[in-house]
Amino acid sequence: FFPLDPFIFFLITNNLISFTMTKSAAAILALAASASAFAPAPLATKSTALNAVFDDYIGAQDFKGGKFEFDPLNLAETYSPLVPFFREAELRHGRTAQLAVLGFIVTDFVRIPGDAYSFDAIPKTIDAHNVLLEGPMHQLLLWIGLFDLVITIPAVQATMDGEREAGDFGIAYTTKDVKTQERYAMNELLHGRLAMCAIGGIATQSVLTGNGFPYV
Repeated sequence: FFPLDPFIFFLITNNLISFTMTKSAAAILALAASASAFAPAPLATKSTALNAVFDDYIGAQDFKGGKFEFDPLNLAETYSPLVPFFREAELRHGRTAQLAVLGFIVTDFVRIPGDAYSFDAIPKTIDAHNVLLEGPMHQLLLWIGLFDLVITIPAVQATMDGEREAGDFGIAYTTKDVKTQERYAMNELLHGRLAMCAIGGIATQSVLTGNGFPYV
């Protein structure tokens, strides 16, 4: 979609002949302006914001280490001021999804003590949501809400103000080598993206098959 600018016609008349000539020239200029309005924007200009994102942020890599610049909706270009929030959200959802995948699989084999969490009370992990809805689920909602209110919201605000790197909660790396830190950060993104896809598949397969791990 390219916006069409309004046309301005300048008709300068001194006599009948000059009026006719000017009218013809204005029509030609209008056609030219109309054609240029619908002409595609230069690719270099259009992709500037998108390229800047892939240059400034790690993550434009696939699991094989190849180049992977994925933004089919051009969100980085359309909402460029929100790019730090997008990265914060990606990391947040990726970390949550990794924990969810681990929790889904482990609890099919091991449970914490208590009759309410036993295999008799909750045969499959997918059943936990409805069985524990009245008690533990409310507590989970409360503590996650408090975490977001006290920590996440100020952290995101600091990220948007340029005072904090997205996803940084002050937990130091186990190494001081910059290249290793970049590799860890890249691995976290890749694992998080995979986990976000995986948790959706696990939940869907659990509901459709009625079975626990391996959900077939």
